[in-house]
Parts: sequence; structure tokens; C-alpha cells
Amino acid sequence: MSFYLSGVHIPHKKNTAEMAPVRMNIPKTVVLLTSMHIGKPALPVVKAGDHVDVGTLVAEQNGVVSSPVYSGVSGTVKKIEDALLAGGTFAPAVVIETDGLQTKDLNILPPQINGYEDFITAVKKSGIVGLGGAGFPTYVKLDVKDTSKIQELIINCAECEPYITSDTRTMLDKTEEIEYAISLFEKYLGIKKTVIGVESHNKKAIEKMKQIAAKNPNAEVKILPSVYPQGGEKVLIYHTVKKVVPAGKLPIDVGCIVCNCTTMAAIAEFIRTGMPLVEKCITVDGSAVKEPKNVIVPIGAKLADVFEFCGGFKSEPKKVLYGGPMMGISVPGLEVPVLKNTNALIALNEKDAKRPHSTQCIHCGMCVSHCPVKLSPMGIAKAYKNGNAEALQKLRVDICMECGCCSYICPAKRPLVETNKMAKTMLREYQNAQKEKDGKK
Repeated sequence: MSFYLSGVHIPHKKNTAEMAPVRMNIPKTVVLLTSMHIGKPALPVVKAGDHVDVGTLVAEQNGVVSSPVYSGVSGTVKKIEDALLAGGTFAPAVVIETDGLQTKDLNILPPQINGYEDFITAVKKSGIVGLGGAGFPTYVKLDVKDTSKIQELIINCAECEPYITSDTRTMLDKTEEIEYAISLFEKYLGIKKTVIGVESHNKKAIEKMKQIAAKNPNAEVKILPSVYPQGGEKVLIYHTVKKVVPAGKLPIDVGCIVCNCTTMAAIAEFIRTGMPLVEKCITVDGSAVKEPKNVIVPIGAKLADVFEFCGGFKSEPKKVLYGGPMMGISVPGLEVPVLKNTNALIALNEKDAKRPHSTQCIHCGMCVSHCPVKLSPMGIAKAYKNGNAEALQKLRVDICMECGCCSYICPAKRPLVETNKMAKTMLREYQNAQKEKDGKK
């Protein structure tokens, strides 16, 4: 069964790869959402009028799959209010008026780690989530219990979306942190083999990662084809260690842990300093941006402030995205904040944001041949149009990665990935209804 061999060749547009990150000025206000991760929103532990410093806990973990939130600025809590998320839902947000002093919280100390449990607890307290865009609380992924199941640690350095270079800057600027994180994983998770996957076009990053491997006999660099979506977790696993993750299973089910390179560096920094995740390096680019650059921003900074730091816009932005143009999420406005898992802000002009005109499907099969998991987007579209949830189940729409390869390659410019997303919702509703029906029997 040869899955995960397909994909599409897309323009890299890595305009900022050679630009070292610059730190933006502290904005007047930051908005810290309590939902910046997969799972339950964190619970606010501050109230209006409270003073916070850099590293102060403002919202605690709430449940097994959740993550605490810390302030990246010093100042005063102005209010706690419901804020609109990019997905259209609402979650509480802690609004802080900054004082510009960036006073560090006096309680920040490196964690004491004497074994596996301490290490997992430290990662849990760090507030670190998947920083490549996934947003899954990292400690949950690492909490394997039986570490003998782990055969490989795969470090995801395949920054395959156009424009984004924030991971590239991590590889170039924080090589030592990645190296230290690998040693931590080896010590506390018993990692015996580390594979670092980097796309072939990223020459300087490859050389940096080879420096790590040269000093570690248990580490190797795997140079990957520059094919999108190379950074997809299951795609990466296949192309690095030739393992197929079955539908409905997780990487650990085939002995793998996959961790983004920036996530690795963040873990190393927390273990060394005790400073939780409070800031991010993000790529700011796109056809509407006046001065593209990599920027270090406090989490919670409003997009308007970040774009202003980059010179504003050279033309009116018709679409602004969290992330890249293939899998990024369109934001409702520039008042929304930078999130933990924001790796880029892309602003597109009218020409680049305009949706192409779609025509009738010509049954060419391009969407099938380029799908990384060999789905049939045209079959899914037909089943969705007919409201046939049973057919959607047989067509396995539930394993769609939503990578957008089908829409990108379609000569008729059909909105296939959007249809897949709606079809997945239809299938979930059907499956929930079936469970409820079966429960009443």
C-alpha cells in the first residue's frame, strides 16, 4: 500500500529566508485568547486591574487536552471578554494594557527535572503547543508512558507552504537549541534514533542540521523532495522512515513521535530559562505587505500592530491569513491577535486573493493522482451534493488532510478542499446521529 507519495509542486516564494528576525516594539494592548490550542480553552486566573509581568500565568490548563497561557508583556489587565476566533466561535480573552517596561515575573526559574515525569510536567507548564501550525498541546504528544514504543523521533523541518520562513530561521538561528532539545528527548524519553527532515531546496538549513547530526551518532538528516505537503505529519513519516500511519491511528502507533523544529527549540529554551511560551517569530509577507520580514512578536499582539511594524500595506489587503496560502485560515479582521501557533501572517492583494472561476468537472483524475492519501475528491463532491453520508464514509473523507492539493491542481478550479471540509462535517453529524440512534435501541 503506497500512500503519501503524491503532492503538488508549488512556488516557494521564500522571500524572507535570508532575513534574520527583528523584534517589534511593544504594542499598547495585547489580547491573549484562552483558546490557542486544540482542546479545551484555558481558565483565566486574573481579573481586571491585576498587574502582570512577562511570564505571569493568566489562564491555567483546563482538562487533559489544554494548555496554560502566559503574558508576554508587563502591564495591567484591562478586562476579560469573549473574543471572536478565526473559526467563527468565541472564547474568553485576557486584554492587557502594556506599560512598556517588560518586567520579568520574579517566579520564573528553570524547572527541576529528575526524570521522565518531571520532563512531561515541565513541558505541560511551558504552555508549548505544536508551533508548526497544528496547535496540539505538546506534552500530550510526549506523554507516552511506555517509552519503549518510541522507535524514532522525527523533527519536522519541512516548511513546505509558500512564503513562510519562520522555521527556517529557527534552524539557522537556534541550531544549538534544537541540538539541546534532542539530547533532552534522548535522556528522558529514551529516544534511540532521531531523523531530521528538511526539504531539498533549503540548502543553508540542511547544512545547519547536518552539524547536529555530525555530533550525534543517533541522528541523521533526511533530505526530502520539495513537494507540498511534505510537512504533513503522515506524509513526513512515510518519506523519512517509510512507515504508513493507518487511518484513525496516531504516529505513536507506528513507533514515531513527530515534533516541529520550532517546538523543539521552544522546549529547550524553557528548560534552560524557565520562561514559558510568550513570544513567536512569525513571517510577515504577501503581495499586499510593504516590508516583508521575520518578526519576533509577543503572543497576543494585534495583527494591525504587526503589519504597521512592517511598514503597513502597499495595496489594500483583500485577504489576510494566519499561516500560508494553502492551509492558512482567513482572519475576520486586523484586530485579532497573534496566537501561539501563528507561524506567519500573509496579506494578499486583490489579484492574488481573487477566487478563480470554476467550471464543470472534466473527470481528468488530477485530484485523485495528486492527493497525498489517495482520496477521490470528485467522488466526495458528488456524494456531498447528493447528501449521501454513507458514501462519504466509504470514500474516507474523514482522513482528508485539507492540504488543498486537489483544489490547486484542478484544471476546472473546483473548490474541492472546501467541499471536503463541509463533507467531513456532514459525515460527523451522520455518525453522531447513528450513535444516538444505536444508543436508544
